[in-house]
Amino acid sequence: MNRIYLDHAATTPVHPIVAEKITSVMCATFGNPSSIHSFGRAARHVLDEARSIIADSIHAQYAEITFTSGGTEADNLAIIGSAHANKQKGKHIITTKIEHHAVLHACKYLEQEGFDVTYLAPDESGVISADAVKKALREDTILVSVMYGNNEVGTLQPIKEIGELLGSHQTLFHTDAVQAYGSLQIDVKELGVDLLSASAHKINGPKGIGFLYIKTGSKITPSAFGGEQELKRRAGTENLASIAGFAEAVQLMLKTRDEKNQKYLQYKDQLIQVLTNEKIDYLVNGTQENSLAHVLNLSFPGTDVEALLVNLDMAGIAVSSGSACTAGSIEPSHVLVAMFGPNSERVRNSVRFSFGLGNMEEEIAEAAKETAKIVHRLRR
Repeated sequence: MNRIYLDHAATTPVHPIVAEKITSVMCATFGNPSSIHSFGRAARHVLDEARSIIADSIHAQYAEITFTSGGTEADNLAIIGSAHANKQKGKHIITTKIEHHAVLHACKYLEQEGFDVTYLAPDESGVISADAVKKALREDTILVSVMYGNNEVGTLQPIKEIGELLGSHQTLFHTDAVQAYGSLQIDVKELGVDLLSASAHKINGPKGIGFLYIKTGSKITPSAFGGEQELKRRAGTENLASIAGFAEAVQLMLKTRDEKNQKYLQYKDQLIQVLTNEKIDYLVNGTQENSLAHVLNLSFPGTDVEALLVNLDMAGIAVSSGSACTAGSIEPSHVLVAMFGPNSERVRNSVRFSFGLGNMEEEIAEAAKETAKIVHRLRR
């Protein structure tokens, strides 16, 4: 059986060139970047070069990049760190109902500490309007956090428009760009963001490494204490091999991003065309136009997501839903619930297809035909 991986929004395979870089640094550049001898200086050079590459990728300054253990830590540091550092200015935070749980759970934690959090609802296409942010804004708002591209339905948010709106306000503006970083050209100055999170394993880099962009002048209280690494923002000896691998993945991403996006858009069209030809009823969650190129979330009326996922997996096709599937129970996707309401059939019959490194047209066609067979069978 041919196994087809269409869950790249969850994680991506490490690119062979990235794996080679990680191994090389792990074996040959083992010094501590904080040591002043030659071994430490060699490690520091690798660290500095990686930080420069990643800063350049979002048009940031070298010292505005803080390496973290991934997107979750970056989101937590941005939200909890900025809330603690700026609470004397107010305790109001604005976020959305469709954020990743790394953001939502950090906000829930802050609510227990006495912060007031406003959760904005999207429209049925999954978009949070700048006007909704404007209406929720208060004098005591100290942080606004809106994700750039949604990890479940792919919808893009008007980050630049929100950034312009917040430009004259005291609030810091954070965007979780974990899913968008590999797909979009990002200029933090143009977007008007103060904080931006990203993760390596979404762009064919290693797991366990990410970064947080912190605009110069933005106040953040660190969550880890010890040494003075990462400009005193995150204590602990840097994960040098993974950081080097991250930088390598970034360079590969920048060279191939536009070409890959075109290919993934073709895959979307191809998959939808096969389903149409097979007379499958489906609905697109989100929009095809205002969306990440590699994410396609489809609702199949008259089916059940758990049965869909199990049957697809048995057919060798790896996809996912926004649901946490366990034996005998499904927790509905909070994103789809926010978009369509808890009683909508879509929250229990939607599947996310996401494309990436190694996928080919033949695989997309095979996956689409197998999906059509399964949907037909389940409806009978």
